[in-house]
Amino acid sequence: MSDHQMVVAISGGAGRIGASLVINLIRKNYKVLVGDISSRNINFLKKKINQPEVIFFCGDLSKRNIIDNFIKQGVRNFKKIDAVINCSYPKFSNNSKKFEYLTQDNLNKNITNHLGGAIIFAQRFLKYFLKNKKGNLINFSSIQGVCSPKFNHYKNLKMNSSIEYSAIKSGIISITKYLAKYYKGNNLRINCISPGGIKDNQPKLFIKRYKSSCLSKGLLDAPDLFGLVNFLLTEESKYINGQNIIIDDGWSL
Repeated sequence: MSDHQMVVAISGGAGRIGASLVINLIRKNYKVLVGDISSRNINFLKKKINQPEVIFFCGDLSKRNIIDNFIKQGVRNFKKIDAVINCSYPKFSNNSKKFEYLTQDNLNKNITNHLGGAIIFAQRFLKYFLKNKKGNLINFSSIQGVCSPKFNHYKNLKMNSSIEYSAIKSGIISITKYLAKYYKGNNLRINCISPGGIKDNQPKLFIKRYKSSCLSKGLLDAPDLFGLVNFLLTEESKYINGQNIIIDDGWSL
């Protein structure tokens, strides 16, 4: 195991997109620090991956002290962290309620944990990267942060795209741009990926409607994001900074 290998940390690393990204990063010969709040998902991924190049961390990565411990574990095991991917998606049982039924409590929880958590996560990692005099932060937003939902896709289905989700995902794009400019001249790169919908056992009618708004495939699979993530981790993208890159098969056109 070479000290010259790039070390990538990933939050939400045992989730639907994250776990797939971890496997991709291993194939690309990165050392990987995997963080997730779900011990169940972490243990499942551990059984699937048992390599010295991968370290697992279980904790709520929207909390300052836990993020700091996450960073410490990565540095303790790998001596450094070169890049971090934040694809955490804090969920609550009623975070898909229609606008009319949104409660103040639910709104506060979602915005604090999801958007607030992304801000604090960036703060802690960028502090470490500044000390290290280099770093690369990749946030995950969504096409719902770029465009309003296509409400006709959800008609007569037990599905909904909530207003707070759109607000949070727009906010993640905004903080990406803010921080890239804020840290001008510090050898830091901060970018954002906004994927289209990812396949997750959605109803057939929704899948059909969604595809009608796309150019080719429709809903994506997590591996469809690999090329863009790999590109943003390499020197080939070194002058891409403060950008939100959409990968959605044309849904947002």
